[in-house]
Amino acid sequence: MAAASPPSVRYIDVCNGDADGLCALHQLRLAEPRKAELITGLKREIGLLSQVKAEPGLVVAVLDLSLDRNRPALMKLLEAGASVLYFDHHYAGTLPQHQKLQAVIDFSPGVCTSMLVDRHLDGAFRRWAVVGAFGDNLLTPARELAKAAGLDPSQQEKLQELGAALNYNAYGESESDVAFHPRALYRLLQRYQDPLEFHANEPATTVLLARCRDDIATAERVAPSYEDARGAIYKLPDAPWSRRVLGAFANRLAARHPHRAHAVLKANADGSFRASVRAPLDSPHGADALCRRFVGGGGRSGAAGFERLPPGELDRFFVEFAQAGWKPDSSA
Repeated sequence: MAAASPPSVRYIDVCNGDADGLCALHQLRLAEPRKAELITGLKREIGLLSQVKAEPGLVVAVLDLSLDRNRPALMKLLEAGASVLYFDHHYAGTLPQHQKLQAVIDFSPGVCTSMLVDRHLDGAFRRWAVVGAFGDNLLTPARELAKAAGLDPSQQEKLQELGAALNYNAYGESESDVAFHPRALYRLLQRYQDPLEFHANEPATTVLLARCRDDIATAERVAPSYEDARGAIYKLPDAPWSRRVLGAFANRLAARHPHRAHAVLKANADGSFRASVRAPLDSPHGADALCRRFVGGGGRSGAAGFERLPPGELDRFFVEFAQAGWKPDSSA
């Protein structure tokens, strides 16, 4: 009897659809081009790895998705014989030990997935790592990376603007909320080796920047529901603009008051609340720990959130946010 033919290799890339996930994948594929199926989605779609059917012959790259939240799907892939390269900076729990898993995980506060890929590639496409870091609101690490890349202040400003715009586009509850599905946005990124050229020449940049400015301006008219020297909480209504601006507004507040923590809550149609939480930029710790106290919460130490906080839990969230031990703002 003839020996069975080995399974053909099939490549799949799975990434978060925000600035960090897209820029991390773009760096990897600029360095290692391959024809791969792309699975990505909006920021809220954390369990993307479950969309990959476990079978032999798969080579899967996963970027900027919580390993802890994708653990069952990851183990199915590994047990089926897939090879997995995993880059991430979120809380991971215990790392699986498997010969077909290469995991590059670092959830230090000043690191994002784009920076991990930058290290892996020895800075080959560092400008895109700068965009990813700015998009994740890692302002000081992004500027340090930009300086190492020889970027002047004007170029840094453009990449910061681009990172914020790409990140803004990932927020929404459905494809109709955003200007571009992250898959379509990644295909646009693929045309450019230099993000400064993307910023200057890609029409999508103009669309994103204009929409982001408009949505931020609307959010700025909302007064905080809670505020003291350590932090502030804002509640936004359920509307397309609030679904899009949730993370961008949280990042804007964090940059404006780096000594304070912030939570931006958005009402959902069923009366529950979605949230983006930011620890103080000057002490980026505790956001994930706070959010993990609530069902479905998670993230990283500097930035975290949850999808559906029941209305009966709202008062508890306010209390736990206020008592989270954030460093007081001496400038307040």
